[in-house]
Amino acid sequence: MSDSPPRDLFDRRRRALRRLRETGGEADFIGTEIASQIAERLADVKREFRNVAVIGARTPQLVDALRSGGAEVTVIEQSGVLAAANGALAGEEDRLPVEPESFDLIIWPGGLESVNDVPGALLRCRLALKPDGLMLGACLAEGSLPALRAALRRAEAERPAARLHPQLALQAMGDLLGKIGFALPVVDVERMTLRYRTLASLVRDLRAHAATAVLAGPVPPLARRIWQAVEDSFVAEGGEEILVILHWSGWAPDPSQPQPARRGSATASLAAALERREPDGQN
Repeated sequence: MSDSPPRDLFDRRRRALRRLRETGGEADFIGTEIASQIAERLADVKREFRNVAVIGARTPQLVDALRSGGAEVTVIEQSGVLAAANGALAGEEDRLPVEPESFDLIIWPGGLESVNDVPGALLRCRLALKPDGLMLGACLAEGSLPALRAALRRAEAERPAARLHPQLALQAMGDLLGKIGFALPVVDVERMTLRYRTLASLVRDLRAHAATAVLAGPVPPLARRIWQAVEDSFVAEGGEEILVILHWSGWAPDPSQPQPARRGSATASLAAALERREPDGQN
């Protein structure tokens, strides 16, 4: 039995380079939409947050809005070069370089879908929250890019290659948040339907969001004829694509939070409440 650490699913260096080359800003409309959806959810929370961490600030507008509201914001970037250029803290998400109980709000606007140690990354986030601190996050999830996946399968039916990432699932995320100790966890999804005239336009948007493949190991080249087959298949099916955005939230535990009732403390019998009674006049 080997004691060597498990092999990374995603190439950390390749992932950092993708993030560094991301065009960002308005060009990354996927990131802008994710940030907008998170901002809407944050607006529903009637709390003031003063010490905020933003993991991978794909949209500067989100950080600017938090700072204009009076929050002290720490941005954490995986790419050391990007961190130095933007005055951010450098560190990978599953190796967060932060002290326990440092923040009362952590926002993660995209990127969890390509983290090697998802449970470890989320656990570090929970530990970095102060008691009763909140985490809000969103990322691309299960059900995204069905048209592209189908076109690749058709084009490479004889010798399929690993080109697209495994995807996070709604139920799995909900279970995980509870297991690692988040209180009051909530998960939900929003779907975006997009239409493209060419496959290259879809790939351009994915690159802008740093969402192209970063799987570890050799990257099999995509021959011109295979690319053309994928393009033809994608366009023939209408050029419609779907992105599923998974949202999650959870609180660092605190005694002030609502607590579930103790098992066995109910004063009424469930069996009695569900008992069926025969209508009057019938035996």
